[in-house]
Amino acid sequence: MHKKILSAAAIIILLINPSAYNFQQQKKDTLKHKNNAAYDLQLEMYDIYKTRQADIVMLGNSLTAGANWSELLGRHNIVGRGIPGDVLTGYLARIDYVFMLKPKIVFILGGLNDIYAWTPIEEIYASYIKLVEELKAQNIIPVIQSTTYASKDYAKEWGGTPEINLGRNKEVDKLNKLLFDYASRNNIDYIDINSKTAARDNYLRPELTWDGVHLKAEGYKIWAREIEKILKKYKL
Repeated sequence: MHKKILSAAAIIILLINPSAYNFQQQKKDTLKHKNNAAYDLQLEMYDIYKTRQADIVMLGNSLTAGANWSELLGRHNIVGRGIPGDVLTGYLARIDYVFMLKPKIVFILGGLNDIYAWTPIEEIYASYIKLVEELKAQNIIPVIQSTTYASKDYAKEWGGTPEINLGRNKEVDKLNKLLFDYASRNNIDYIDINSKTAARDNYLRPELTWDGVHLKAEGYKIWAREIEKILKKYKL
């Protein structure tokens, strides 16, 4: 019944705004890690990078890739492992590149690409928890970071609308609730980035983003402060 309702809703959206199909289909087709050109390119780069050990790894998608974390945090023991367009199954497929660095702690950020690829929340959550458990099995401290919101005007050129983005942000809330509850039950640190970067209407604050999802410098400054709190806790 639920799937029928979703299908009917999709048809209504297409009748009102045919370009919405292009928006949805493009996200489905391009954001799976096996069809992501940036994914293979970055794996090739990982193979030639000279860093062999890093205490801190930032694991994520284009949001993580958008900052030079060593520069941002003023540390030499940190590396970024963010790939634009990546999804949680992609993180899992490249987890060995994290293990090779023998980190003490890994900060995970992801899920928004999955949500815009219309992957069910239950599947995203299952992949996320598998990732966390694999890190724990290697005696690595996992830090879960809230999946971030999109802004009201994100992806207008693809047929995105405030209504679509709010609907996706509601899915973000569902995922974050599951992640927060899991973190609480398992004594895992959880950074609620949205509480620092979202407006009251549950959209990413427009002054913090240059395109609707990716952060400007002020957004990274806010994020970095939260990371520093965790690193201080673990004396890293």
